[in-house]
Amino acid sequence: MRILLTNDDGINATGLTVLQQIAEELAGPIGEIWVVAPAFEQSGVAHCISYITPMMITQVGERRWTTEGSPADCVIAALHEVMTQSPPDLILSGVNRGNNAAENALYSGTLGGAMEGALQGYTSFALSQYYGPSTQDMPDPFEAARQHGADVIRRVLNLNLPRANGYQLFFNVNFPPVSASAVRGIQVAPQGVRPNSAFGVHSHKSPSGRRFLWVTGPQQQHPSQAGTDADQNLKGFISITPMSADLTQYDAVNAMKTSL
Repeated sequence: MRILLTNDDGINATGLTVLQQIAEELAGPIGEIWVVAPAFEQSGVAHCISYITPMMITQVGERRWTTEGSPADCVIAALHEVMTQSPPDLILSGVNRGNNAAENALYSGTLGGAMEGALQGYTSFALSQYYGPSTQDMPDPFEAARQHGADVIRRVLNLNLPRANGYQLFFNVNFPPVSASAVRGIQVAPQGVRPNSAFGVHSHKSPSGRRFLWVTGPQQQHPSQAGTDADQNLKGFISITPMSADLTQYDAVNAMKTSL
């Protein structure tokens, strides 16, 4: 198996090393692991692409490249520049430092990389490690993802799920904020939303008198609705959310057709 890896935390991120280990377990001794990852952190860029500016790409090792672009850029660069003679069988994005459950999924560069892979026709996974009080003092806060990641991906691949309305599926996998031994199992869960989950800003004035704004994130330890992704994660379960790039809300389409 030939596997392409990317992430949004950057080429030197610990989570990418964890993802490499997961990929090596999946690919086996004769498989190939290719990495095309951002040169610096790209958290929060979602499915952004460098459409109006060029991006530099640099080889930094055997089958290892970095770009000055987003995770989606990295996937495009991999498929249409780096791996044209040897396309991947699977694309993995992550492992993100922090969860991409609930509303975080909409901002996530990790998911943006997986979405781009799916739009290009490849089965893709976004993997994220939830952080919380139980993980902050662990020697390896990625332990749950590291030990369970390959098994989760393998089990989903064995299902051979069809496309959704013509779109290739991609999968949002979030590992709970607990040790590997404390993981309670796997739950297929829809995307949820946490209460009071909007981003905001913190205003700061520099010594020169200029005003700067820091974007502030919502509380991550609030569960989403019962049975949804973040709720299951905080209960100790790995969540898997099948997704597609079709953003249509079909219930609303049907309701509007009867009224307009």
